[in-house]
Amino acid sequence: MTPKLIVLIGPTGVGKTELSLSLAEFLHTPIINADSRQLFRHLPIGTAAPTEAQQKRIKHYFVGTLGLTDYYSAAQYETDVLTLLQQLHATQPYALLTGGSMMYIDAVCKGIDDIPTVDNETRRLMLERYEETGLEQLCKELKLLDPDYYAIVDHKNPKRVIHALEICYMTGKPYSSFRTSQPKPRPFDILKIGLRREREELYARINRRVDQMIEDGLVEEARSVINYRHTNALNTVGYKEIFNYIDGTWTLDTAVEKIKQNTRIYSRKQMTWFRRDESIHWFHPDESDQIKKLIESDALR
Repeated sequence: MTPKLIVLIGPTGVGKTELSLSLAEFLHTPIINADSRQLFRHLPIGTAAPTEAQQKRIKHYFVGTLGLTDYYSAAQYETDVLTLLQQLHATQPYALLTGGSMMYIDAVCKGIDDIPTVDNETRRLMLERYEETGLEQLCKELKLLDPDYYAIVDHKNPKRVIHALEICYMTGKPYSSFRTSQPKPRPFDILKIGLRREREELYARINRRVDQMIEDGLVEEARSVINYRHTNALNTVGYKEIFNYIDGTWTLDTAVEKIKQNTRIYSRKQMTWFRRDESIHWFHPDESDQIKKLIESDALR
């Protein structure tokens, strides 16, 4: 039997965590996390990381493994997960990957283009340029150096713009010239299972989850890491809004509503990304029996 990777995906708040635990028990396999923010330590509330009890119930990989200042990329994640999968598949037929970080999931399933690793000096200089000149100026530079990538990149995403410029300046070639988007062969079969809910249902769950995060101590968690607010780990929904509250820019009510709004926006972006993939089998999270039957029937092919 060819080893299989079960990939459980879906937008934030849809209900991946609880179902992943059930599937892991069904498959007798650990869980490989594919949420880029859950890799960082000290952020369990704002990233909705698996609880201590859940991690005792099922072994999890790539949860709380990085410090807030550690540099990590989708390319490194691809390498690390493929190494782990080789070890897991040596003794068991199934492995389970779950999360909502689109780039990380694609890195494992399709592979990352062989883009040069940015050296520390270039990264530092580009960060200084961003802080001094702002994102708009960097976008103008990207338009000149790589008009093809400029045409498709999110101009409001500093991480994407800065990384493209890092490659341009470091190699003297357009960032887009390194992007081939050709899927790499994998030594295992992949079965993708997507979870979705009606928009109103999903939004209500998101709103309730944000309220629960506040009750669980998100403000206190944000205060404990505010000295690292400049890091990529904290450039994310939940912390940015609470930092504005701590700074006195917003009231807590405003910050909470902004978290809910921005999380809903992010969930729409996730679904837009996932809908491009016709290989995903879609289910409501309550349809766990149907999902398990799909896995069993796929094993017979």
